[in-house]
Amino acid sequence: MSSLALYRDDAPGAPVERTSDPARIAQVLGTVGVRFERWDSPVTPARDAAAEDVLAAYRPYLDQLMGETGAGSADVISMHGAGEGWEATRRKFLCEHIHDEDEIRFFVHGQGDFVLHVNGQVFNVRCTAGDLISVPAGVPHWFDGGAVPDFVALRVFTNRDGWIAHYTGDDIATRFAAPDDEGCKIAV
Repeated sequence: MSSLALYRDDAPGAPVERTSDPARIAQVLGTVGVRFERWDSPVTPARDAAAEDVLAAYRPYLDQLMGETGAGSADVISMHGAGEGWEATRRKFLCEHIHDEDEIRFFVHGQGDFVLHVNGQVFNVRCTAGDLISVPAGVPHWFDGGAVPDFVALRVFTNRDGWIAHYTGDDIATRFAAPDDEGCKIAV
C-alpha cells in the first residue's frame, strides 16, 4: 500500500503526518512540486517479463508522459533479491542527492521508498505497484529499495546518459535510516 510519512528534518522519530490515501499523498507532495499519481493499467506484465514487454504494456502512458515532460528515453529496472552488487548500489541510492532532470519512476511491481528533503521537512513516500512519482530536478532526495529489494519500475529520462546523481554531502539520510541500517555509505 502506498503511504506518506512527513517529518520535520530535526525529528526523525516523530512523524507530523501519516497517510495512505493517494489523493492526500498527491496533495501534500504537490506543495513541494512533486507529482504523485496512481495509474490503472488494463495490463500488468508478469514480474519476470522482459523489459521490452514491460515497456510495450505501458507504451500509451509512457508516450503521454514523455510528451508532457520532454523526456527522451525510458527503461526498466528490475531488482529481485539482494544479489551481487545490490548492497553497493543501495548505498549509492541511500545518499542524499539531486539530479539535473526530474527523476520519474513508475512502479510496476513491488515497492520502494523515495525520501525527499525539502524546506526543513522529510517526506518518506512508499511507492507501490501502480504509483507514478516525479521528483523535480534539484530536489534533494534518496531512494531505498530495501535490504532485499523486490521491485520492477519504469524509469524515464530526459538525459540519454541515464541516472546521474550529484551528492549533497548532507548526512540527513543516515539520520533517517532504519534502526538496523547504516544509511549512506559512500564518500561524497
